[in-house]
Formats: sequence, structure tokens, C-alpha cells
Amino acid sequence: MTDAPAVAIVGMSGRFPGARDVAGFWTNLRDGVCSITDFDEEELLADGVPADELRHPGYVPSKGYLADAGRFEHELFGFGAAEARALDPQVRQLLETAWSALEDAGYDPRAAPDRTGVYVGGEPSEHALAAQLDPGLRARLGPMQVRMFTDREFMAGWVSYRLNLTGPSMTVQTACSTSLATVHLAVQALLLSECDLALAGGVSIDTPYKRGYLYEPGGIFSPDGRCRPFDEKAAGTVGGNGVGLVVLKRLEDALADGDPIHAVVRGTALSNDGAGRVGFTAPGVDGQIAAIVEAWAAAGLEPSDARFLEAHGTGTDLGDRIEVAAAAAAFADAPRCAIGSVKSNVGHLNAAAGVTGLIKAALMLRHRTMVPTVNVSRPHPDLDLDSTPFHLLTATTEWAPPPSGPRLAGVSSLGIGGTNVHVVLEEPPARPSSTGTRAATLRRSDDPAVGHGTDGPGQDRGDGPPLVLPLSARTPAQLATAAGRLAQALRAPGAPSPADVACTLATGRAALDARAYVTATTRAEAAAALDALAARGEAAAGGAAAGEAAVTGGSAAGGLRSVLGEAWLRGEDVVWPRTGGRRAHLPTYPFAGEHHGALTVGAPPPPRPPEQPQDTRTAVTGLFLTTLDLTGTQDLSRTYFAVGGDSLTAVFLVGELRDRFGLEAPIELFLEELPLEELISRVLAKPDDDPLGDLLDEFDA
Repeated sequence: MTDAPAVAIVGMSGRFPGARDVAGFWTNLRDGVCSITDFDEEELLADGVPADELRHPGYVPSKGYLADAGRFEHELFGFGAAEARALDPQVRQLLETAWSALEDAGYDPRAAPDRTGVYVGGEPSEHALAAQLDPGLRARLGPMQVRMFTDREFMAGWVSYRLNLTGPSMTVQTACSTSLATVHLAVQALLLSECDLALAGGVSIDTPYKRGYLYEPGGIFSPDGRCRPFDEKAAGTVGGNGVGLVVLKRLEDALADGDPIHAVVRGTALSNDGAGRVGFTAPGVDGQIAAIVEAWAAAGLEPSDARFLEAHGTGTDLGDRIEVAAAAAAFADAPRCAIGSVKSNVGHLNAAAGVTGLIKAALMLRHRTMVPTVNVSRPHPDLDLDSTPFHLLTATTEWAPPPSGPRLAGVSSLGIGGTNVHVVLEEPPARPSSTGTRAATLRRSDDPAVGHGTDGPGQDRGDGPPLVLPLSARTPAQLATAAGRLAQALRAPGAPSPADVACTLATGRAALDARAYVTATTRAEAAAALDALAARGEAAAGGAAAGEAAVTGGSAAGGLRSVLGEAWLRGEDVVWPRTGGRRAHLPTYPFAGEHHGALTVGAPPPPRPPEQPQDTRTAVTGLFLTTLDLTGTQDLSRTYFAVGGDSLTAVFLVGELRDRFGLEAPIELFLEELPLEELISRVLAKPDDDPLGDLLDEFDA
């Protein structure tokens, strides 16, 4: 075991082709599933692919397709529906994935610890380009606001702003190695104490619609819609969409706090090939060697200690040969080491590719299982793998422990432009006992010292007062879904103890409007009560606990819990009693947003109804209703911020009022707690109208 400083992966979340979450992703990896989708002509025509493009002989109707990439639960993040439609789908997905990643780590996404950093990157998107070319959108929202909603420059800023994260916030761009570069930067920031918790990763959604691509001989894309890294049939890569984020924390702090740990980042390094390559888009051998050697040196380890390498592995002739040559030189003294690439499963996720490979490797270490690279059979003869330490994995196998030390893996990612990143991963440490951790009274708090737990079976207590398991969601239907998912998780092998579950739900979830609670002393009791809650569907919120009878048996502590549970149902802030539990990995929030779609280049603008003559008040009211995406005048009794307004929209409205109506509205007016109808009246008031002055004049008279 090395004494070099390290960082723990305490949370993970992602959405990948064929997998809505990390659990589904692992199932697909373990089962050797290729999640690249082949579309039929009807699907592609319905999603806007021109018929003449489909008829091109080189058109390949395949992609790593991300289902529901256009969905977004905008209400949870304070966006109006009109703003959500303008917001780039990549930012929408990043926000929801960041929420889930923090929950997976056991942190309330609305009360994350101070100094939580954000390091993310994304792709150029068709939505962003179409937004800049849409004069109607610019007229409605204003050019600056359109840019802030769509330019990837603001990705990190939106996550920090909407989740109130006050650590460093950086949008990173190194092409295909972007998301692994964010991990490197986040690790460095943690080790330098620039932040105490960090979100790192990336997103790639060129468009949420179904698309294929044009194959060109000699290009980087595969002729048959399959990616076969290092295989004798390798002929190119396939594009894909996805998003992945990890939550990072200094290992010493994670261990002291008893955090749930997926894997440990022992070392990272970043390099560039410079001019040492045949062209700008080609990779270089020396730069890759440097990144690998430096990362293992930073870890205080040797590359020969690795038993698995998650390679960049695009399946292209030049890329695979150069990567194997570089890795073979760096890992020269290693015994037999497996090599693989997740691109065979999901395609090349571009800016999200590196973190996807990192999540795959972390899952392999956590489950002590090696998973295959799919669609491969025999290594490409030009790679000469027999003379290297590497061999291809073609079947799922147990990851046997090495003769000494923990299981170790390397993860590489390479970017067009020459930026190489390598990360050294170690399996998670054995679960420590709760003694000596920073356990504390259960409370809804942003205090990072609240106790929490790691994966692994916990004690299933069967005596003592029952524990309260509080749940909440934005809607009753989502609450029922959350209850059902938690019940299923509690029946799974290695489920956390009821004390850990109670602690995690109390400290690691936001308090939302639809609420319920159950009480239990064992996992079985909790699962049964949660199933009963889920069965009530949309009637779940506001009801008493399914296991409440266990509380009312006369126990003073149980009675206190019942009182707290009822206070929780009433929407009050609750400080829960101590359980001795710690944070644990549990199912995260069940998002259920509507489809907001995305803009496409060349799409005709939606038809506008003919404008009717209106008086000024009606026109100004219409401007407010349209801008704030309100469905009727019933919302005019609510305040500007209550209906989803924000400072950016206020700036736009001030400009529109001035340019279209010649009305001067001070920005401070929007900050007052005024009903919208009164705010509009103030805007329409003539400059010499002074109600307060008139009232004072009356008193003087």
C-alpha cells in the first residue's frame, strides 16, 4: 500500500446508451451487451433525417443513442418551461446527473458542503448552433441570454449556480479526453485543498434525436455501425451520446467520515504530444507514455502492478496501433494484463468518453469482476499483442486478487489536439467500523461531518425503537416510485443496514414537497412498508407510515419518532434522532421531467398566430406571460420569482419593455415581493405618477 495522497470516488452517476443509470450500465457491461442502436428508416425520417441523406450508399443508421436525452425536470432546478426549452440538452442532463451523483455520495444536492468544486466539459451541439441562428429566439430572450443558455462555456457555472456549490467551477475542453482531464484537475484541486468535495466529468449530446452517419473509406467511422477495439475486424469507431459524473473527496477525509467509496484514485497525469505525431488529429507515442508513467509515479506505484487497462480504444487502425505501442512500453514489466475499451459497448462518447471508461473500471474494481470488450474475437495481427503484456477480454471473469496488494487498474483517454490523460485506480478499501468515524446526530444539514456509511451488508437490527425512513419528491407519483426503488434495494444482497438507510435519507436527500415516511427495525420490515407506500401510487404523499403501528406501542423514543414523522409530513424542517448510521449508496431521485426537445439547424420556425391589435396593458401582460411561460392570468397574483423568474429574465424584460413599448422599468422593481399584476401596473404607471407622493400631499392638505 502506497503512502502517497489519494482521492476517493464517493459518488457516481451517469446516463449511457442502453442504461438510464450506473446500475443499468453495470448490468450491461457484466452481461457483454452492445448498446449501439440500429435505426430503421421510419425512425430516422420521423426524427428529421432527410430522405436523400438516408439514400446515400455510405449512410450507416447506427449510434450509441441516449434515450430521453430531451427530458428535463426543469421545476426542480428553478427554470421556467420556456427557459428549459432554450437551455442546451447537455446542461439539462448535467444538472440532473450532478443531483444524482451527490445523492449517491450521500449528500443533499441542495445543501452540499462548502467548497464543493465543479469540473465539467461538453460537446458542440446542434441545439447551440441552431439557437444562435434563430432570430426569433434571440428576439424573445435576448442574444446574451441565448448564449448563456446554450454555450458550453457556461456549463460548470450553471451546475454551481443551481446547486449553490461554492468551490472552483471550471468548464474544461480537451476534445475526446475532456472528462478524464476534469478528473485530473479535480484531483489536483482536492490535494491542494482548493476544495473539499468535487464533481468531475462530462457530457456529449450532439443532438437528442436519432441519427446515423456517413461512412467514408479511410475515415475514422466504422462501415458497419460497430466498434471493435484491438480486434482483427476493427475498422473504425461509432459515435454516441452520454453523460457521467463522479464525486471526489480526499481519501483520508472519506475514511475518517466512513464515506461510501466506489474506488480510489491513486494518481493522475496529463500530457500533450506536441509536434511528435504525424498530424494534428493523430495520437503520439511519447506523450502517452509520459502520461502513464507520471500517473503511476504520482501514485507511488509501478505500471507493472496493474491487471487491467481501460484504453481509449477507438477501433481505428492508426489509433489502436499507437495506443498499444505506447501502453506496451509503459507497462513493459507487467505480467499478463487485460486490456479493453467501453467504446465497444456504447460507442465513442466524445467529451464524456473518459469518465465513462473511469466509471466502468471503478465498477469492475468494486465488484471484483472483469468484463469483456464486446464484438471482438481475436486481436488484430498488426498489434502483435502476444509480444506485449496485454490480452483481450472476451468473457466476464472473476478478478482474482493479486499476490500482494490491492487490485489496480489504469484508465487512459486521448484527445484530438494531443492531450493525453491517465488515471490509476485502486479497489475500495474494506469497510471500516463505525467506531472513530465522525458520526453525528442525524439532521438535515450541510455539515460534512455528519456520519455516513460504505457499501456492504450492515447489521440488520431487530430490537430497540424503530427507525424513521423519511422520503420526499416533487410529486406524489415520484414519491411512490422512490419508495418502490428503495424497497427493491433493501432486498438486494449486501444492502445497507436500516441505520445507514435512515441516516442517508435524513442527511443526503433534499426536502421536497411530496412527503411520506415509514418506520421499521429491520430491512425486511422497511422493504414491506415501502412496497405498501409505493402501491398507493399518487396517494402516497401526506399519508402516515405503513409501519406506523410499530411506533405507537408505548416506547418514548418511538413516540418521539412518530411526532417527528408527522412534523415531516406537515413540511417542517426536522432534526432526526441519532441512529449510529452512516451514509450509504442508495437509489437516487426518480426524475420525471417532460420532453423539451432541442433545436435543429434548418428546421422551419414554428408558425406564429397573426397579431391582433391590443391595448398596452394587454400587450405588456402578454409579454410577461409568454416570457415566463405562464398558461393564464391566474398566475398574475403570484410574485415574479414565485413563477420562475430570475435576474437574467428580468434584464431581458426590462429591455423588451423599453424597446417595444418605450417603458422604463427599474430592475429593482422585479426584486420587490409584488404580485405580477401590481408589478405590471407599476411598469405602466406614467413617470409623473407617484402614489406615495400623492398620499403625502393629501396628508399635507
